[in-house]
This record gives sequence, structure tokens and C-alpha cells, in this order.
Amino acid sequence: MDLSLNVNGRPEQFSAEPNELLVERLRDGLGLTGTKVGCDTGQCGTCVVQLDGRSVKSCLILTASATGSRVTTIEGVTTRGGELNGLQEALRQEHGTQCGFCTPGMVMALGELVENTADREAPTEPEIREWLTGNLCRCTGYHSVVRGVQRACSAARTEIPEEISGGAAVSAPAEPEPRPASVSASASASASGKEV
Repeated sequence: MDLSLNVNGRPEQFSAEPNELLVERLRDGLGLTGTKVGCDTGQCGTCVVQLDGRSVKSCLILTASATGSRVTTIEGVTTRGGELNGLQEALRQEHGTQCGFCTPGMVMALGELVENTADREAPTEPEIREWLTGNLCRCTGYHSVVRGVQRACSAARTEIPEEISGGAAVSAPAEPEPRPASVSASASASASGKEV
């Protein structure tokens, strides 16, 4: 079947089998290997991408069901100059990565949380930990990840609005809808999604 996606701001058209998973299209079809495959059952969160602005596990989504949607992978979240984005940099500063395998999925899941808190009070530690329940990490113990998210949320709330800065900052969306827990950076290399 003929399908189309907007992936990291680029239109992509291709043919795919009806049972093809989105993670397969991203990794094998488009070469976006920052999206990892861990458990293949939606448990670990290494495959998280954003689909129309919401974080989803791409090993549980059929490519056909995502057709026409906007997909953002870890490769699509760096700044225009290629530097780490605010969340990636905060995780690096707080030593929120170790082996780095889970980091791209965490950045994609946590990115939604950070963006949705730019115009409201920062999430509490329990809220951040609840948001992380869909992302497994065997190295960090999550403490440094939580500190990184707190740092990123603090920075997001102090950014200059987009209309003043000429587009350098992204304006935050309205209050986020509740998200089920089940859906829910070496440092620079893994944070940027480069192959580990």
C-alpha cells in the first residue's frame, strides 16, 4: 500500500506492507536508527517517537495507521545548528545518561512533558517519575534523569517567547491531556540519537 508521513519536517512517500510497524519504517526504511528496538512488546520505551506531538511507542503502531501524520524522531529534535536541545543538554549536565540505549526514547517521551510545562508550574518529582514509567533504564536509577527534567523545565519557563526572539524559542502548547503511563544522552552521542 502507498503511504505518506511527514518525518522530522520532511515529506516521505513509500510503499509498505499492511503489517509493517512504524519502528521498522523509521529504522529500516528511512535509516533513522536513533529510534531503538528493545523489547518489541511496548514495555521498554526505547522506541518512543512523537506522533503529531504526542509520545508513542513506535513498536506498537502500524505504519499504515500513522499515514498522513507528523512523526518526530530523536534525529529531529536537535537545534537548527545541530546542538543538543534544552532537554538533551539538561540531561547531559545532570549526568542523566550512562550506556545511552534508552536515552533517545526518554528524550522523546520527556520532551512532551517539558514542552507542556513551559507555561505552568514545573512538574513535581513524583509526576516526572510517573511520566517515566513507560521507559526502562538499567543504568541511571532515574535520579539524574529526574534532575535533568527539572532543569529543563526550569529553563523552558524562562525562555523568551517566540514572537520576541524571532523564532528561537518554541511556544508551549496548552495544558496537556492526561497520558496513560504505558504510553508514556555516552552523553552527547546517545542524546542526539547517534547509533550506539
